[in-house]
Amino acid sequence: EVQLQASGGGLVQAGGSLRLSCTASGLILDDYGVGWFRQAPGKEREGLSCSTRGYTPDYTDSAKGRFTTSSDSAKNTVYLQMNNLKPEDTAVYYCYAETVSWLQDGTPVAENLWGQGTLVTVSS
Repeated sequence: EVQLQASGGGLVQAGGSLRLSCTASGLILDDYGVGWFRQAPGKEREGLSCSTRGYTPDYTDSAKGRFTTSSDSAKNTVYLQMNNLKPEDTAVYYCYAETVSWLQDGTPVAENLWGQGTLVTVSS
């Protein structure tokens, strides 16, 4: 079965750190672009980062300076290191993987997959 498994969420005090993991099964995560998103209660899902093997990760303003992505190919896992957490970082965090292949006629075919969320709660 092809799936992404997000883990590592929990309760942390403001100023603390957490590392989230996104582990893939049934696919090689290095072949995919991987993004991290979050959704706070009552708010829309927002993007945090996007990383592709061989390229410098991109971060949105919400993540810049405090969040960092990394990967371990041997574990087929991408991480999101979150430092100096704030109460407003409280949300369900999701990982997302996408790749594009092409048919012989040049038609792109996108494959994408969401992991289940992991809850991060930051107390003040």
